Amino acid sequence: MTVLIIGGGGREHALAAAIAKDGAQIIVAPGNGGIAREFKCLPFTDLNEVLDWCLTNQPNFVVFGPEQPLADGWVDVLEKAGVPCVGPTAQAARIESSKAFAKELMAKNKIPTASYECFDNPQEAQRHILSQANYPIVIKADGLAAGKGVAVVENEADALSFLESISGKVVLEEFLVGWETSLFAITDGENFQTTLFARDHKRLNDGDQGPNTGGMGAFCPVPEAEKWREEIENNVISPTLKALRDLGSPFRGFLYCGLMITEEGPKVLEYNCRLGDPETQALLPLLNTSFIEICEAVTTGTVGGLKLDWSDQSSVCVIMSSQGYPGSFNTGHHLDFSREIQSLIRFGGVKEEAGRLVSSGGRVLSLVALGDNLAEAREKVYGDLETIDFSGKHFRKDIALPRNQI
Repeated sequence: MTVLIIGGGGREHALAAAIAKDGAQIIVAPGNGGIAREFKCLPFTDLNEVLDWCLTNQPNFVVFGPEQPLADGWVDVLEKAGVPCVGPTAQAARIESSKAFAKELMAKNKIPTASYECFDNPQEAQRHILSQANYPIVIKADGLAAGKGVAVVENEADALSFLESISGKVVLEEFLVGWETSLFAITDGENFQTTLFARDHKRLNDGDQGPNTGGMGAFCPVPEAEKWREEIENNVISPTLKALRDLGSPFRGFLYCGLMITEEGPKVLEYNCRLGDPETQALLPLLNTSFIEICEAVTTGTVGGLKLDWSDQSSVCVIMSSQGYPGSFNTGHHLDFSREIQSLIRFGGVKEEAGRLVSSGGRVLSLVALGDNLAEAREKVYGDLETIDFSGKHFRKDIALPRNQI
């Protein structure tokens, strides 16, 4: 059994570790210097390189981590060549790659979400804001932006400043009040099953302050979300998948639903066409079911028969990032590990240099700890964080605290 994982961050490291439990040979492309210490990595970033390798080596599955290759149609090309893929086609991936497409799909199919307006360019959005904006409002770039294409703005100056960073279509949304959670659907396009709920922390700093990032930490489960599971499955996930089928673009893989639980019930904040980072790092250590079985079910249309089994433990993931992220930041700082730790390390923006790991990206690594409850998992992960050092390291200190303490 050979599995090729596309990507090179902490999520892909977590996927590799989960799949390796089944004894499969793991290849990660392109991977990173930290992942390469455990699994074979190939320096492929081009579809043709991946296709040639797959035709020669015949992997059982290709599992996709990041969104860009999905939006670029890698699945379309690989599946046409007979390579089984765990991930959606480019048309189905529009659920993430175009915010306007996603909002229009929700509106047409009466899927609960924030009210919105779409504009063809930032100038049109600017004119609307100057004439009739009520703050706070949410501004979204239509296309992919690595989790940084969304801003909640409190005033006209911030709104106009953010619009200057956008090109192309713009979505303006009502600001929803409530609390956030995430739910993933494992789907073969027709059937689906949902995972544990998770919650991620997108803002850079403690207290949910600072700019949006790709995610600074996550935890699961989220017991207070369980009462909403059936409603979310029936009113969000099921109609979303049906709408994509009706468009001739059945979605196969992992559908992420970012949700706001409001006084009126759950509403969709966003979709992702893949597993989240850092939610994956928190979620997969709690999965007892074989990940290979999940991949087989997605690619053979048998998700309805899956038996998902989860640990009753809790999981907390904290991201260590480079100072300056999500803006400009320096790299090349050596990572020092002063002692053995209990937590799982999932490497992200790192590379190997002269036999040592150095920082090479914004989100450098994820640390994940399990416990009988969130408090125990938090204590473990934060104790271990203090033993890892690199110049300019940054991490939030309030991941997985109760909502009323953030």
